[in-house]
Amino acid sequence: MLVLGIETSCDETGLALYDSGRGLLAHALHSQVAMHEAYGGVVPELASRDHIRRVVPLTESVLREARLSLGDLDGIAYTQGPGLAGALLVGASIANGLGFALGIPVLGVHHLEGHLLSPLLALPRPAFPFVALLVSGGHSQLYAVGGVGDYALLGDTQDDAAGEAFDKTAKLLGLPYPGGPALSRLAERGRRGVFALPRPMKASGDLNMSFSGLKTAVRTLVRDTPPGMQRDADIAREFEDAITDVLVAKSLAALDTAGLSRLVVAGGVGANRTLRERLTDAVAARGGEVFYPDLQFCTDNGAMIALVGALRLERGVVQDYAFGVRPRWELASLARPESHASG
Repeated sequence: MLVLGIETSCDETGLALYDSGRGLLAHALHSQVAMHEAYGGVVPELASRDHIRRVVPLTESVLREARLSLGDLDGIAYTQGPGLAGALLVGASIANGLGFALGIPVLGVHHLEGHLLSPLLALPRPAFPFVALLVSGGHSQLYAVGGVGDYALLGDTQDDAAGEAFDKTAKLLGLPYPGGPALSRLAERGRRGVFALPRPMKASGDLNMSFSGLKTAVRTLVRDTPPGMQRDADIAREFEDAITDVLVAKSLAALDTAGLSRLVVAGGVGANRTLRERLTDAVAARGGEVFYPDLQFCTDNGAMIALVGALRLERGVVQDYAFGVRPRWELASLARPESHASG
């Protein structure tokens, strides 16, 4: 089954072609970072307008790259939510319009399900079941994943997500937008042990997380210490270590709770090198294995939407062409399939 995937949930326009038999055939991505940089964050109306400009040319680009045409498509998948309502409507309307014109099935995909299953785009692919750590700008969650559509929430953030804490801390340090990657680069020059920040909820006895207090502690540290580039690098180093300590501890506890040895890490923060190294070593020491998406698929992209669309369309999950979007949509609310893989 050949599926076109369309991702327009926020500030990146992603298009991709995924074939059930041959895998990912082509993908293209346009980032709006440069446009939103002047505002220090995403401006929803500007994001929507830019998606309108980009979707059709990017669709043509991936079809050319794969040497295919619209007539070769077996289905279309688009991000239905969560995300910015206006941005979501761009992808939804184009997907359903194309699907209606071509007479092929169209499916709205949960954005977080795309992230959760994105490691399936890489080799080796993780087998079900596994525990998934989903860490992005808006979410820090742990799931027990039994199969496609079978997601049980184990732990959630109580306030700021890890990625959000990265961005807010970067702003406190005067780093450019987007702040998370800039903070990680700065942390590479920092010294460990110069400052001490809390590890919120690391020993809470449950799998929930909280990072708002960590951000507040950084604000206090910035206010009470002499400014300087090395100080900022040392704070960045300690902040990244604090986030990583919590995420590693919670992930190991989630594996114990679920009785599993496979961990999948997805979302933008999953690209963080320190987190990858620490998680890989900690899980390997217990005889387990960690799976990550390729770095290019950690952030929003069309490939993960096309993948989920193919997996679900193969199972007969379709909708009619009367569409809507779901800016707020809990992943755990997805219906479980009648059967799923195990192992």
